[in-house]
Amino acid sequence: MLPWVVRRTRLPLLSVRCVGCPSESATTGEGRFRVNANGKLLDVWLLVRCVSCDRTSKLTVHERVPVRSLDPAELHGYRVNDPELVAARLLDPLLARRNRFTLDWTGAWRLDTPAARLDGAWPVQVEVVFEDPVPVRPDRLIAQGLGLSRNEALRRIKCDTPLRRTTSSGFAFVVMAGD
Repeated sequence: MLPWVVRRTRLPLLSVRCVGCPSESATTGEGRFRVNANGKLLDVWLLVRCVSCDRTSKLTVHERVPVRSLDPAELHGYRVNDPELVAARLLDPLLARRNRFTLDWTGAWRLDTPAARLDGAWPVQVEVVFEDPVPVRPDRLIAQGLGLSRNEALRRIKCDTPLRRTTSSGFAFVVMAGD
C-alpha cells in the first residue's frame, strides 16, 4: 500500500467581502488576535487583511464571554498570537459560519507521494491521508498524483469514495494496470 499525504503549505485565503473595496479575498497574514476586556467579560477577534486594499477587519471568535469560561492556555494563546491557535480557529467551521466566510484553498496545499514507481505489480493500492481538512476532488488529486489525465485516472481507478465529489477525509483506491 502506497501512502499519500495531503498537507497544508500555508493558511488558506478567506472569501469575504471587503467594506473598503470590491475585493472578496482576505488573509490572516501572520495571524493576530485582538483581545478586549470589558469588566470581567472578554471579546476576542481574529484580525484579517484585504489582499487588495490592505484594510484590516475583525472576525468574532468570542463575544462577551466571562474570563473564567476560557481555558487559561487558550487565553494565553490569544494574548501571544499563537500560530497553531490561529490555524485552529481559522479552520473551525463554526467560526466560518458565524462570520460568513469560506476558505479558498487554491495553492495552499500539496500532495506528498512516495518516490516508488507504479511500473511493478498491478493492481496497486494507495491510501490518501489528510493532515488538514483541505477540500479537494479525489479525481483531480489522483490524476495529479499519478501524472495522468482525469479521464485516464477515472478509467483506471477503483474506489468506494465518489471521485467527483469534494472530500476532506482520507480514502483508499486501487490503480488498475493500463492497456
